[in-house]
Amino acid sequence: MDESFKPKSFWQRPEGITGMLVAGGIIVGIGYILYNFLPVLINLAENTLYLSGMLIALAALIYMVIDPRLRNLVYYGYKSIMRFITGLFIDLDPIGILKSYVEDLEKNLYKMSQQIGKLRGQMHKLNEIIFNNRKEINDNLSLANKAKASNKNSMVILKTRKAGRLQESNLRLEDLYKKMEIMYRVLSKMYENSEILKEDIADQVEVKQQEREAILASHSAMKSAMSVISGDPDKKAMFDMALEAIADDVSKKVGEMERFMDLSSNFMDSIDLNNGIFEEEGLKMLEKWEKEGASLLLGGDKDDILRKSNDDNDVLDLNTPVRLPEKVNRTNQYDDLFK
Repeated sequence: MDESFKPKSFWQRPEGITGMLVAGGIIVGIGYILYNFLPVLINLAENTLYLSGMLIALAALIYMVIDPRLRNLVYYGYKSIMRFITGLFIDLDPIGILKSYVEDLEKNLYKMSQQIGKLRGQMHKLNEIIFNNRKEINDNLSLANKAKASNKNSMVILKTRKAGRLQESNLRLEDLYKKMEIMYRVLSKMYENSEILKEDIADQVEVKQQEREAILASHSAMKSAMSVISGDPDKKAMFDMALEAIADDVSKKVGEMERFMDLSSNFMDSIDLNNGIFEEEGLKMLEKWEKEGASLLLGGDKDDILRKSNDDNDVLDLNTPVRLPEKVNRTNQYDDLFK
């Protein structure tokens, strides 16, 4: 299994939470019994026969704790029971969970495509406003120069001030455009990587579903128990562990995808280009994201995106369609988990 993926322990899984609750209940129950029946146990200990039975039971308990094979067997049985109980309320089938993530990704990709289109439209509009402002700045400066030549000082002041206000507005709008460019590049790359992620999961589900069905057909509780006793890994457990590692990784990436979509949606909703108004809070949220650590979904592309967005020579072409991944000569990112 790929070492970059750390499988969850039993206690970190849904059935582990059930196991903690049950174990807590057992400890409380034993404590209650010992507290209420301690005088009876003391009386029984005074009888040699009963004392022998109690010592045998204690020795068996100590042996169970010390012997690793028996301890593993009891632990395996406990985990199996907890998994069965949890499965009555929660879907624990890793294949089913991965299928649901494929559906989530398809929905998110559609929303992201709509969002990219909306952002592209706003950026075109903002570009037009900046261009018109520059034109108006030049017109006002030209009129100011003519007024100066005619000694019309009041007109000079009026036109230069107007040009100054437009220049100041453009500086803010150009800064806003750079932030929107970062957002556009990030959404486009997330869209591309999410398409790859969806394809990789779908491929894994198609192949691994058949493999898992074959394992389940030859699997039995007795075989698993014997494997645990002998110290060999349970084939089904190892296979499901790999699938759960995929589901855990996908869960984090989908969560990151949805958080950035919310961030960009809130940011765009706060912009009123007609009046040149936008909320500073949206910019601060984006700047916070820029300063955060590596992105699971973008990987090393995050730093590359930020570098390109701040490079004046790397001009973003809004008319270029969002790139779709090519499947040729591409390996599945989760294949190593099953080696």
